[in-house]
Amino acid sequence: MGVLHTACDSDPHTILERKEQFPEAVYATPFDVILKNPEIKAVAIATPAATHYQYVKQALLAGKDVYVEKPLALTVKEGQEIVDIAEKEKRIVMVGHILQYYPAVRKLKEIISSAELGRIECIYSNRLNIGKLRTEENILWSFAPHDISVIMMLIDEDPVRVSAFGGDFLNRGIYGTTLTILEFKNGVKDHIFVSWLHPYKEQKLIVVGLNG
Repeated sequence: MGVLHTACDSDPHTILERKEQFPEAVYATPFDVILKNPEIKAVAIATPAATHYQYVKQALLAGKDVYVEKPLALTVKEGQEIVDIAEKEKRIVMVGHILQYYPAVRKLKEIISSAELGRIECIYSNRLNIGKLRTEENILWSFAPHDISVIMMLIDEDPVRVSAFGGDFLNRGIYGTTLTILEFKNGVKDHIFVSWLHPYKEQKLIVVGLNG
């Protein structure tokens, strides 16, 4: 698109690979190079989830608009602090909930809003794969934010109750399979099953209404 100015990565091998793909960009290792450059107006943060809060906060305070991969942060407190900083600094912060912009998802929202399906009873969402086995974050943080953001957009409500269960079968403390249940005030229940220990790749979203 011709907008890439500088790329930053802590791994020099990754930088060497990207230089072959995008030779026109500038490459840097310390994040400060980006923060201190007045020519750079916005940054995209695509790092492990546990580091999002730190990098987003630094970028906002340096006067940059920020696009950050999901999730925004790992705690409500950190997420709220980021939002408050963005408002105070008059900067944009946007989370990468990209599925909300998919034509199929937008069409589904249109169908639900038109009452074609009648009253929505429940939603099932599966996001399954074999790998990639992460060590920085669990499957709930890695996969489920996509499904949660889409479901909340479709229902147009915040859940009033959330239950999550999982298993850390390969790496203790890093859950590779989770089942999350969202309950909404309007009675809708949603089941989100995510796993990177599943033999078949599947991305499926099912909406069940009284009429279809």
